[in-house]
Amino acid sequence: MTHVTKTADATTETVETDAGAARITWHEAKKARLVLAVGHGAGGGIEARDLTALAEVLPAHGVTVARVEQPWRVAGKKLAPAPKTLDTGWRGIWPALARPGLPVISGGRSAGARVACRTATELGAHAVLALSFPLHPPGKPEKSRADELLGSGVPTLVVQGGNDPFGKPAEFPEGTYALVEVPYGDHGFAVPKRADLSQDEAVAVITDAVVEWTGSLG
Repeated sequence: MTHVTKTADATTETVETDAGAARITWHEAKKARLVLAVGHGAGGGIEARDLTALAEVLPAHGVTVARVEQPWRVAGKKLAPAPKTLDTGWRGIWPALARPGLPVISGGRSAGARVACRTATELGAHAVLALSFPLHPPGKPEKSRADELLGSGVPTLVVQGGNDPFGKPAEFPEGTYALVEVPYGDHGFAVPKRADLSQDEAVAVITDAVVEWTGSLG
């Protein structure tokens, strides 16, 4: 059972999953060659600055963007459930993401990036976009989640803030993935007012990197 609502610049679709009802907001490219699905983190929704910017910029470059709200957010809950439940929700929306018949890049920020990495091979993702990948809890580098990132099994791009307490770029292990640093950025890619690049310029680092990367994917 799905429910679809259209506005001038987006289409919102509700999709039933085994974890509850999820919601996809579609930002369609006129001549799409890829779908980029992005999930949110454990502490926020699809209005995050990076997800919003990608939805605004990528459709002009042939990439349809699908911003995905996990069932717990749709239900109005404040706390994210266990990773296993997040994965269940992501699996449940995948058929809708694949419906246009295009290669699907599985992506997300923070907890959503972990979901994308954990499920990429199983779901047949074309690639993974990991925004603000939480390499470890703040102050606990010994609790590494590098195995999730390194185990994605598909071409992967990490975009990471230079001052992310969940893992600075220099902390990331060697691997076959690509990594782009957003200078001075924190976990939400916010930059201090005293930084020598503006907030808009920091967001442009993200969108420019993703435009270039998606253009390179076969």
